Amino acid sequence: LITKKKTAVSEVAVTKMVSRSYSNLLELASGDSPTFGRMNRQIPRIMAVAGIMSNIDNDSKESVSSDLPPKDRIIIVANELPIRAQRKLESNIGSSSGNSSNSSNCCSKSWNFSWDANSLLLQLKDGLGDEATEVIYVGCLKEEIHPNEQEEVYQVLLESFKCVPTFLPSDLYSRYYHGFCKQQLWPLFHYMLPLSPDLGGRFDRTLWQAYVSVNKIFADRIMEVINPEDDFVWIHDYHLMVLPTFLRKRFNRVKLGFFLHSPFPSSEIYKTLPIREELLRALLNSDLIGFHTFDYARHFLSCCSRMLGLTYESKRGYIGLEYYGRTVSIKILPVGIHMGQLQSVLSLPETETKVKELIDRYCRKGRTMLLGVDDMDIFKGITLKLLAMEQLLTQHPEWQGKVVLVQIANPARGKGKDVKEMQAETYSTVKRINETFGRPGYDPIVLIDAPLKFYERVAYYVVAECCLVTAVRDGMNLIPYEYIVSRQGNEKLDKILKLDPNNRSHKSMLVVSEFIGCSPSLSGAIRVNPWNVDAVADAMDSALEVAEPEKQLRHEKHYKYVSTHDVGYWARSFLQDLERSCAEHGRRRCWGIGFGLSFRVVALDQSFRKLSMEHIVSAYKRTKTRAILLDYDDTLMPQGSIDKRPSSKSIDILNKLLRNETSLFFALATSSWDWRYSAETQLKAQREQ
Repeated sequence: LITKKKTAVSEVAVTKMVSRSYSNLLELASGDSPTFGRMNRQIPRIMAVAGIMSNIDNDSKESVSSDLPPKDRIIIVANELPIRAQRKLESNIGSSSGNSSNSSNCCSKSWNFSWDANSLLLQLKDGLGDEATEVIYVGCLKEEIHPNEQEEVYQVLLESFKCVPTFLPSDLYSRYYHGFCKQQLWPLFHYMLPLSPDLGGRFDRTLWQAYVSVNKIFADRIMEVINPEDDFVWIHDYHLMVLPTFLRKRFNRVKLGFFLHSPFPSSEIYKTLPIREELLRALLNSDLIGFHTFDYARHFLSCCSRMLGLTYESKRGYIGLEYYGRTVSIKILPVGIHMGQLQSVLSLPETETKVKELIDRYCRKGRTMLLGVDDMDIFKGITLKLLAMEQLLTQHPEWQGKVVLVQIANPARGKGKDVKEMQAETYSTVKRINETFGRPGYDPIVLIDAPLKFYERVAYYVVAECCLVTAVRDGMNLIPYEYIVSRQGNEKLDKILKLDPNNRSHKSMLVVSEFIGCSPSLSGAIRVNPWNVDAVADAMDSALEVAEPEKQLRHEKHYKYVSTHDVGYWARSFLQDLERSCAEHGRRRCWGIGFGLSFRVVALDQSFRKLSMEHIVSAYKRTKTRAILLDYDDTLMPQGSIDKRPSSKSIDILNKLLRNETSLFFALATSSWDWRYSAETQLKAQREQ
């Protein structure tokens, strides 16, 4: 009953908002000129209660902030909110109620909430650093909230964090995330075809329907808080690829950007997806589409060209796709890291203590640390890295007892048989290598598969002589960036590392896969093909043998790039291009056509006028000489018809026109020579008559 009531109230409010965007359809039909201009701010910027928009018709005289300049507002949409949720212990429930005075840590009756400092979405907001910009988050919580608690949790998150939680039933979320996203989209986007049931999931229509349903629910949540004439909407990643269609269908002029954080495969791989055109058309309902690398953007453009017949061109340095009168811009910009957060972690006493511990454990025993940090994922190439370490110790026995590979394996995000098989293979490989090359007090490989705190991981970065990132396919991967900044350190860490205070020249070495998004940005790294175990082993040996001055030069070059292209630079650049891409919205006439996921918006110039039947009939009657231009395929006959002769009904209509008119000329575009010859013969006979 609560849901029905909320939905009913929302529909009333939404109707008022939608009417502004769809009024132009009636104007097109009538031939009247459309009206443009900024929408009066009668819709509240933030809802007080979930699903209920209060004060929709509020009198401007009673508005407290009517004289203040409005804030720019960005609605950031992703699968997960940048929020940590922890259920209270039974003994603590009831001891505290309401919101904490600290906005970074609030609670409801049963839950404690705090910001997730490691979330890219939160770092994005900090990177903007603009108090005039208001950020609203829409997404799911990592923990499942009971339906009886959802209303209260919604209220707390909205008021304290400006987050709009999207609550999904557990079975629907499982089919959407673990089913379609992780078993079908994720493998395909990483170049794994479902050639057998063991190699990725075969396409399942029910999982696709769950994916579409969740995207629709996200659209409904956004509807509750959006001001379509003013707000910018920024959607993140492959979980919400059809969301642009639902938003564009409701608001033709919504300012909409999409950024894909995973790879986009080549057209030969992508075209195997049964719903390939639906996803492409949905993405093209965005105003700006962002990719980490040029290759990912090129693959997307190639798919649009080959499957939809679209063309693209570069306009004043920007790549644009023409799509039904709209120009969809393409942005190529790799994401960066949050410099401030990482530098603050480097200054923590806990980090310094952990660094001293690692130095005692490895450096003072004369051992050099190589470091790998990866998710326990089939595409991270952990096993290949271990085999390369084995090859290094075999081909260069002088490194035995001197080099240690510390492999930090973060918990897997997905589920499935492939993850379990990879875990088993990793454990068995580590055991075999340690048994072969280990000795008392020395294991060549140290596998850490328990979750580490961020400061602990940073401490490993500080001590490691070389970082190895050998994923077989990855969207971006920011581990090398974090490693570079950590190796830059600070004065206290320099003292712990016993660097010369008069010449604190920092150094770092990277071995990175050529198949990850950050590789083109790190020109000083040693690039490898992770599938070539011998080449990776040689790269590891080269990284250990590089002279100190060259290590310093490589580090300086990398640090200069990473420190200037941080997450704030990435966010500001994307939003600037989004604003530029939406600049023509108010000067174009929009006409929504199509049903379902085939919906798109036709953008027309203001001078465009739709032909009305009354005007055509009136003009036809007034004139004495008429010319009729007819297409052939899909006009006089069906497009896919094997029989290229026109139907008897079409011929009857043409004959009637010829008999009843004294000065009528036909022009027909056709690929059938026989029909064209017949038409020309009739025209010739008519002229002679």
